[in-house]
Amino acid sequence: MRTTRLLAVGILSVFLAACASSNSGSVYSRDDARKVQTVRTGVVESVRSVKLEGTKSPVGTIAGGAVGGIAGSSIGGGRGSAIAAVIGAVAGGLAGSAVEEGVTRKDAYEITVKLDGGALIAIVQEADEEFKAGDRVRLVENGGTSRVSH
Repeated sequence: MRTTRLLAVGILSVFLAACASSNSGSVYSRDDARKVQTVRTGVVESVRSVKLEGTKSPVGTIAGGAVGGIAGSSIGGGRGSAIAAVIGAVAGGLAGSAVEEGVTRKDAYEITVKLDGGALIAIVQEADEEFKAGDRVRLVENGGTSRVSH
């Protein structure tokens, strides 16, 4: 029984780790490679700490449901076991979804930049590089994606 629970928690952890994605200013997707990007420059006006919500994919729900179903099926016998498995699967699915969102939530910055042309813009990105008011920065843009870097 305890081995089954540990195995289920291990499987859930692997699924959740696979869901992690990055909104970092330093990480590019494979699709971004070899594409022309526009670069603009400016000065940081302000930096505000914010949170990036975690992912909400079906993986956490499915993994949690599987773990809850397995755990629930070990309770009671006969019809009671089946009912406990269903209740465990539903509760596990809800818990798995919440765990996935919490585990993949990240610290981020809302960076307000005054561009050299005078326009004022704000970009939110993962807090993997420090910015402060007065920093000279580059904005790298590709389609709808923008990044701030030094």
